[in-house]
Amino acid sequence: MSANAALQSESRVSAVDLVGAALPGFETLLEAATAAVRRKVDADGRISSARLEAEQHAAHGLSWLATYVAALRELKAYGERLLEEGRYGAVEDCAIRIGAGEYAAQIFGGIPMSQGEIVRLPALGLSQDAVAAACSEAAEMLIAEGNTPENRARFVALFSQSDGTASVGDPGLDETLEAIRSEMRRFCAAEVTPHAHEWHLANEYIPMPVVEKMAELGVFGLTIPEEFGGLGLSKVSMCVVSEELSRGYIGVGSLGTRSEIAAELILCGGTDAQKAHWLPKIASGEILPTAVFTEPNTGSDLASLRTRAVKDGEGDKAVWKVYGNKTWITHPVRADIMTLLVRTDPDAPGYRGLSMLIAEKPRGSDADPFPVEGLTGGEIEVLGYRGMKEYELAFDGFAVKGENLLGGVEGQGFKQLMQTFEAARIQTAARAIGVAQAAFDLGLRYAQDRIQFGKKLIAFPRVADKLAMMAAEILIARQLTYFAAREKDAGRRCDLEAGMAKLLGARVAWAAADNALQIHGGNGFALEYPVSRVLCDARILNIFEGAAEIQAQVIARRLVEE
Repeated sequence: MSANAALQSESRVSAVDLVGAALPGFETLLEAATAAVRRKVDADGRISSARLEAEQHAAHGLSWLATYVAALRELKAYGERLLEEGRYGAVEDCAIRIGAGEYAAQIFGGIPMSQGEIVRLPALGLSQDAVAAACSEAAEMLIAEGNTPENRARFVALFSQSDGTASVGDPGLDETLEAIRSEMRRFCAAEVTPHAHEWHLANEYIPMPVVEKMAELGVFGLTIPEEFGGLGLSKVSMCVVSEELSRGYIGVGSLGTRSEIAAELILCGGTDAQKAHWLPKIASGEILPTAVFTEPNTGSDLASLRTRAVKDGEGDKAVWKVYGNKTWITHPVRADIMTLLVRTDPDAPGYRGLSMLIAEKPRGSDADPFPVEGLTGGEIEVLGYRGMKEYELAFDGFAVKGENLLGGVEGQGFKQLMQTFEAARIQTAARAIGVAQAAFDLGLRYAQDRIQFGKKLIAFPRVADKLAMMAAEILIARQLTYFAAREKDAGRRCDLEAGMAKLLGARVAWAAADNALQIHGGNGFALEYPVSRVLCDARILNIFEGAAEIQAQVIARRLVEE
């Protein structure tokens, strides 16, 4: 009997119907919570930044509530699509039932913003009546029939039958995207996964032959339009590629991010000449870019950025001389260009004096990392996220051609950077899913192979429960990320959706890695086991591309301002 037939033979209400029936109550609850938090941060009819900061627990709790409601909405839409296509089976039903049931229970009982920070509905300023109105019969049924021991055991029994190479549950992709996923998975199985832990332990660069193979596969030109030498594919394809590459090794997945950010900057803000010159080179992998934005004392506060560029000369002979320091720069040694955010107008306050430069540099090596005048740097040793290396850079008269001012107009740097954040955060969410999937793969394999007290670890309910929740949350985060990508592909503003996908994906990755290591027991704490690497790699996801707290703050402001 097929999974579909087995599902249809059951008498219980499908998970999709349960979520659909409960969702209106959660939508109403979110509206009430948004209004309540808005009142907390309002000052004379305007959102007060000071109050928003003072009310961070409530504001960030609102962000998490909105993320959960969006996740439930996308679970429902995902299930409906699969039902319509005849692809909805028992595995998908279990995943939705468990994931949605758990998220519904957390909405009423407390949403974990981090391990030690639980936000509960009264903290948002919600009345008991508003909470009671959302706690409908359908919501109660979803909680009661959702994340139960019986459903988790059934779910684990279903996905344990697979060979461990596929994701749990139909991802809901078309044939083209599935072909791309398969190609990336074969590449990782052959070129990445067998070597990733060795690269990590030795803190070595990802070998250039691997980078060259990625270029041949079109990774660096994936979303660049065909007219500029790219494949012209969707942001959803970017998610698929980023996830599978990061499942092999986050460093490999993140190499694509460098090109995505640079290409997005040039596509959105570059002149016609800059697009024609740089995009084909990025797409082919002829040049490797890196993003140079963050400074030692500014972090996410880009308005306080101090690295300056002074124009020297006019016309064709003009150059920008750069002075200052940057930090947490990924893969700068082997990069050929830097998208470099600088202050070109010291008199313009905040963001208005910032400009973006396309700064060319020669490739370096460990022996001679920066063989160019005016640029030096030192490596920052890190726990994980290796393979590209992190650096602090010092600029002292480093020269950039005058024609390499992005867009040819000063003062547009911050605006140009903001245009890339949607795609960057969607891609980071996809990388997080890949890391979470890698953790799940390792945890499942170990639980199936390891014998304790005369039976496999997976036979113990708490081990199986961890795997069940990991699989369900990965599916949730994936669908929320795909939704954000589809919104981006449709040309709609999606900073809210991208932020939610990144916020949830990073938490899911960390939880999956932590639980996978726990399944390994003491062996998980040994450097020789790959799960130790995955734990270190997962930890960065809550920090870069907007720390979780910054991300929640941005989401909250958008919600209360609408």
